[in-house]
Amino acid sequence: ENFKPAQVLDSLKASSNHLALNRKLHFSIAKDDNVNFEIDSLTGDLYLSKELDYETDSHFLLQVIIKNCNNPPQNSTVFLSIDVEDKNDHSPHFQDDFVVIGIEENVPVGTLVYTFNAKDGDGGFLNSKIEYSLEISNTGENPFLIHPLYGTLTTASPLDREITHSVILTVFAEDQAINLTDRRLDSLAVKIVILDINDNSPSFMSSPLSYVMEDVEVGFLVHHIVARDPDEGRNGQVTYHILSGNENKAFVLDKITGLLTTAQFLDREIQDRYSLTVMALDDGSPALSATQVLTIIVLDVNDEAPGFLKQLYETAVHENRDPGEFVIRVEAVDRDAGPNSLLQYEILPGAGYEKFKMNSDSGELVTAASLDRETQDIFSIKGSSCHDLGSPSRSSTAQLYLTVLDENDHNPLFAKTQYQISVTEDLEEGSAILDLSASDEDAGLNGKVMFSLIDDTYGAFAINSVTGSIVTTKALDRETKSQYTFRAVASDCSTHFPRSTTVMTVLLQDVNDNTPKFEQSYYKASIWEGQSPKTDIIQVFAADLDSGLNGETEYSIVSGNENATFLIDSARGILATNTGLDYENTSSYRFLVLLASDRGTPSLNSTATVLITVLDVNDNPPVFSSPEYHVHVKESIPIGSNITEVSAKDCDAGTNAEITYAIISGNDRGHFCLDGRTGSVNLTKTLDYEDTVKFTLVIQAT
Repeated sequence: ENFKPAQVLDSLKASSNHLALNRKLHFSIAKDDNVNFEIDSLTGDLYLSKELDYETDSHFLLQVIIKNCNNPPQNSTVFLSIDVEDKNDHSPHFQDDFVVIGIEENVPVGTLVYTFNAKDGDGGFLNSKIEYSLEISNTGENPFLIHPLYGTLTTASPLDREITHSVILTVFAEDQAINLTDRRLDSLAVKIVILDINDNSPSFMSSPLSYVMEDVEVGFLVHHIVARDPDEGRNGQVTYHILSGNENKAFVLDKITGLLTTAQFLDREIQDRYSLTVMALDDGSPALSATQVLTIIVLDVNDEAPGFLKQLYETAVHENRDPGEFVIRVEAVDRDAGPNSLLQYEILPGAGYEKFKMNSDSGELVTAASLDRETQDIFSIKGSSCHDLGSPSRSSTAQLYLTVLDENDHNPLFAKTQYQISVTEDLEEGSAILDLSASDEDAGLNGKVMFSLIDDTYGAFAINSVTGSIVTTKALDRETKSQYTFRAVASDCSTHFPRSTTVMTVLLQDVNDNTPKFEQSYYKASIWEGQSPKTDIIQVFAADLDSGLNGETEYSIVSGNENATFLIDSARGILATNTGLDYENTSSYRFLVLLASDRGTPSLNSTATVLITVLDVNDNPPVFSSPEYHVHVKESIPIGSNITEVSAKDCDAGTNAEITYAIISGNDRGHFCLDGRTGSVNLTKTLDYEDTVKFTLVIQAT
């Protein structure tokens, strides 16, 4: 667009044009298109007639008419498109030279503050493209950030008006021409005022502690409460209020000045301190506040007389103690404080007061001499005085009543030094077996006797500590333990526990409470048959833990002996035969039941079963099933053939009944053989009827 007028832009004359063959052409621009351009009618050179402005027209379309000089003339039309290139000839510019912006201090980071909009008159993209930047006027931290393309100014960090009231910035707008030297810029001064938000609570500057004498007049200035609020305007205006601790309306607080004064008379003895919760409140919206606990200490004036906690002090003291024995501590209270409350004690003269002395500081009364209860058992001292150290001093009195206690110089004594008693073992738990008695010549607790047991009774006995009654604590069993020996103690209830002892021996008498018990509930025994009567078979034993007749055991047979085959020694438990036994008749006696009975009343018993096995004796010979065997055979039967079988039976048992067969005669020539175990007779030689018609074999079974 900065091309100068009268300079040739281009030439339209060309040899390729079919009108140029004649070489005589005429060039012209359509009259509506020749405002900014001219063309040489003969040469076709195109000229700029006036300066161009890209921002006004960036494109032209020219209609060029070309004619020749032939007859008839010929012409043609050419459209010429011309683009105007932009020149960076405009600077960016802001609408204002100075901008003042207000923003509240509590906005979050990233809040939009302002949008800058600079304009650039250039038409090219880069020549009119604007980038923004900023500078802060001082060296402090810049809490703002500008977007380089959009010109938006935002907060980059939290704002605080109490630290920074305002910020001065310079904002720059620069175009982006390709050549850095061609770039243009403009600037704008910006003042950002940070607006106050009520974000600070008042802060107390005054002390939380104050002192005041208890006798000041109403309206006396006690304390000046001061609080500061860094906010401005109404946000920083503070008023004062009492929230709590002033329920009795003792004080008045001026809400504007913060002056705290008394509203009534004070009494330190009623209330020696006040804890006022004071609030400082600003005038912001919403209002912020702070609280402080203001402690007001009321200082003492000596306006109270000391007073004993009791007007009559009663106590007791032991006789025969060395001088200096503590008796009692009297105590008075003075509601004043400091020296006004420090007290001094003394005994006023009276009957017997010389036997005591009092510590003037602590009020402790001690003996000045050893006391004798038999001489004087009561002391009534009518004057115990105290006074404070205030100015002027104040005082009061109280009375002492002292009782001399008896010395525990006697031991309790049992009526006997030892006891022996017998009891039956079937006593129920909790049964009393003996009531012990002991006496103590002392008085009061010194003479009150308490009973206890000090030896192990195996949990069988206990004693009533008051009555001395000895009782059983579990069921007794003579068979477990037949005698108990332990000591009983009689002691008084004094702190030194003087005591005496007696020895207890408890003998348990037997009760028939145990059944005789066989060593086994099932016995096994054996005996050979054929034994003579009264042969011992087995001795059984039943134990009875009782003693005397209760433990003496007698034995008998209660069943299984219907034929009186057996008998038993009632004292020794020896089981014997009563008749001869025959194995072949009865081989065992399975249900012989024995009874063991004691001689107690009533008698107790138990039973046991005995299995008696009769052992076999070889007293029976084998007996053949037939005394003679007749066999007929043919002479032609082959060797090895079975001729016959003989059999015999034996009534004995075991090996006594095992039978062996043998040929004892008639087989001299060896025609037959006999199986000794089975009794089978077999042929061993060929028979010949013509030789021998009959064989008589004698076979023995053993």
